[in-house]
Amino acid sequence: MSIHASSPAEQSARSDHSTATESVTDRLVEANQRYAAEFHDPGMGAAPVLRVAVVACMDARIDLHKALGLQLGDCHTIRNAGGVVTDDTIRSLTISQRALGTRSIVLIHHTNCGMQTITEDFRGELEAEVGQRPTWSVEAFTDVDQDVRQSMARVRTSPFLAHTDDVRGFVFDVHTGLLREITNK
Repeated sequence: MSIHASSPAEQSARSDHSTATESVTDRLVEANQRYAAEFHDPGMGAAPVLRVAVVACMDARIDLHKALGLQLGDCHTIRNAGGVVTDDTIRSLTISQRALGTRSIVLIHHTNCGMQTITEDFRGELEAEVGQRPTWSVEAFTDVDQDVRQSMARVRTSPFLAHTDDVRGFVFDVHTGLLREITNK
């Protein structure tokens, strides 16, 4: 997750492409119509060719396919705030492995993550604002390396995952684009 405000130049460039009444969703739907006009069914199934699932942060600065040299159909991509391994991540990984044949798991957190700037108090703040406490944990962290280790441990100890021998964790540097592998030290 990233708490990043667009610069005025970025905002201006983006707003030049839309009218005052056009929403972002309208722009996305229009882009899809242009995409669909030239779309050709690749004829592939849902099982990833490389038999790998990648769990990563939803941060908009990370283009996973480009960063990892992946093509359409190569992997399953599971993204959430922080790239942490939650119950829902385990659910997706279990389906990926047991129903669609993946065998390897790559976990990617990143530098300057917004999850390092909030705390579990976020849940209390939401409760005060909306009158209901979220049932989910924020999964905030201060040490990105340690959180990658925790995520690897959650994957490796899950009874639902059949293939936990090829689980590797990394931190993506948002300034250099490089991955740094995290070990179990």
